[in-house]
Amino acid sequence: MGTEEILKALGNVQEPDLKKDLVTLNMVRDIVIGDNKVGFTIVLTTPACPMKELIRRDCERAIHEHVDEGLEVVVDFTANTSSIRVDLTSVLPGVKNIIAVVSGKGGVGKSTVAANLALALSQQGAKVGLMDADIYGPSVPIMFGVRGQRPLMENIEGKDKIVPLEQHGIKLISIGLLVDEKSAVVWRGPMASSAIRQFVTDVHWGELDYLVIDMPPGTGDIHLTLVQTIPVTGAVVVTTPQEVALSDAKKAISMFSQAQTKVPIIGLVENMAWFTPAELPDSKYYIFGKDGGKHLADQLDMNFLGQIPLVQSIREGGDKGTPAMLGGDAQTQQAFSAFAAETIRAIAVANAK
Repeated sequence: MGTEEILKALGNVQEPDLKKDLVTLNMVRDIVIGDNKVGFTIVLTTPACPMKELIRRDCERAIHEHVDEGLEVVVDFTANTSSIRVDLTSVLPGVKNIIAVVSGKGGVGKSTVAANLALALSQQGAKVGLMDADIYGPSVPIMFGVRGQRPLMENIEGKDKIVPLEQHGIKLISIGLLVDEKSAVVWRGPMASSAIRQFVTDVHWGELDYLVIDMPPGTGDIHLTLVQTIPVTGAVVVTTPQEVALSDAKKAISMFSQAQTKVPIIGLVENMAWFTPAELPDSKYYIFGKDGGKHLADQLDMNFLGQIPLVQSIREGGDKGTPAMLGGDAQTQQAFSAFAAETIRAIAVANAK
């Protein structure tokens, strides 16, 4: 039994999303063969890969079927996260992917989706940061329970940098951490755009697999500034099933597809897809319409990333500083985890093209 035999066997294992075998994709490393035992490392496209256990089982099955059914198989995992867009090192060294969470209108739960996406990615093994780019309505300080806290400044390689706060394993920055929350932010577009530019250039984000950006609702100066300052990996569009929200979601999609922005759309997620009362956990009431986001994704031929229910615990957790991924009900956590997994999968497939 040798390395070639092991590689030949693993050539029968397909990466579920990329639809090619692990050997062709150069994902097999460090094969070690011992007495009745073989070990190797699989290099994933992301540490938050939702298919990790499926790949492990398929590898074990391939070795047992094609080499020796009595062998003990030890599969380790590592990750090599790469970006769809151009190299980020000149702007954000250490940040591998940037996900902008956008919506065509306010009130669709974009900040809730962004916060829980960041937490779901972190819980699946990724290093994650969350930038609150909603200058006029920052919500990250409340949702993460860090109201009143201030980030520190640190001299890094001769430059003064803002050090993000860390909460629940997520690096955080928000205008709400830098100004008095009792004071309204009354800024013209250029001032708001300048603040966002500082969040990019003057914050020490360090090593991140994903930087999630909670964008302001609508389309405007801040959006243009951000996508022209940094190479965003892609945008996640948040909508509700309502017709008016779907119409505005189309505008957001259109903006990010224009020549001066040209940001790939990762996919669309439908928030408030149905209402489930706490006393009737198995009931679904489609108070805003049914499957509107899903139909829009089908119509525009884009990835549909999932549906998030309208549950009281989501609102309560956000107000108390413990987002749903930390203290919500199992149904909500499962919905956000599935949404994060679909987002990762869409990015990995786009990376491979």
